[in-house]
Amino acid sequence: MASPALDHALSRLEGALGQLEAAARRRLEVERGRANLETELTLMQDDRARLAVELDGAMARIGQVEGVAQEVDRKLDRAMTALAEVIARVEARPEEEAEQDA
Repeated sequence: MASPALDHALSRLEGALGQLEAAARRRLEVERGRANLETELTLMQDDRARLAVELDGAMARIGQVEGVAQEVDRKLDRAMTALAEVIARVEARPEEEAEQDA
């Protein structure tokens, strides 16, 4: 038969082991959480880098489109000026013809 002191010591040992196991479980959960956070941070950094590259490409395309738009604007201005000159000449012809007929 075990002595009461031994029973008490075993009981305390079991309690301490239970606390140790609980602390170890908590520690593992914290480590898993930290690993998950580190993984998430890595993914976010990768996404940020990818988005930065995409943004640079989009900005370059915008610059190209703006350049083309300016060139189109210049060509349209020249075309409108040329059309206005042609219209002015056509409108002036009936007056010239009327003056010649007189």
